[in-house]
Amino acid sequence: MSPPARSGAAALETVAGDTWEASISISSEAVAAQPGPSLRLEAHLPHALGAAAIAVGRLISRAYQDRFGLSVIEWRLMALLAEIGPAAERDVFARAAADRPVARRAVRALIKRGVAEAGGGRLALTADGRRLYDEIAPLALAWEATLVTGFSPGEVTALKHLLKRLRAAAERLGGEGG
Repeated sequence: MSPPARSGAAALETVAGDTWEASISISSEAVAAQPGPSLRLEAHLPHALGAAAIAVGRLISRAYQDRFGLSVIEWRLMALLAEIGPAAERDVFARAAADRPVARRAVRALIKRGVAEAGGGRLALTADGRRLYDEIAPLALAWEATLVTGFSPGEVTALKHLLKRLRAAAERLGGEGG
C-alpha cells in the first residue's frame, strides 16, 4: 500500500500507525509554475544550506581545535551540558544534532580529557569542564558576532527563526520530530 498523495505539497503520512517515508507529491500546476526543468544548484536551498554549514563549520572547527583542542561536536556537547546540566545521554545526543556514533566518540574524548563525566546513563560537565566552557563561551559569542557582521539585529533574529523552522520541517518530514 502506498501513502496517499497530497497535491502540491510534501507530505508525511501516517496510515494505521505506520509512518511513511517523506514522499513529495507535486501537482502539474506547481511543476508548470517552475521557470524551467533544470535545477541551478547554487540557488537550490538544500545545497545553499549545506554549503553555508560546511563553510561555517570549517571556520569554527579551526578556532576550537587550534585554540582549545576540541572538535566542533565536543564543543557543542560541552555547551549543551553547560546549558541544561546533567542529562540522559540519549537526550543530549538528540539535542546536539549529531550522529550517535560521532557523539559517542566525542563524549569519550571529553571524559578522557576530564571535562565531562558519565554515570548511570547521564552525562555532566566536571568542574574543569565548566571552567573550560566559561573560557570558550564568550569567544564563541564573539565569533558569532563577527560572522554576522553586516547583518542587522533583525536579520540575525529572522535567520535564526527561519533555520529553526526549516529544521523542524525537515525533522517532521523525516519522521524525527513531533
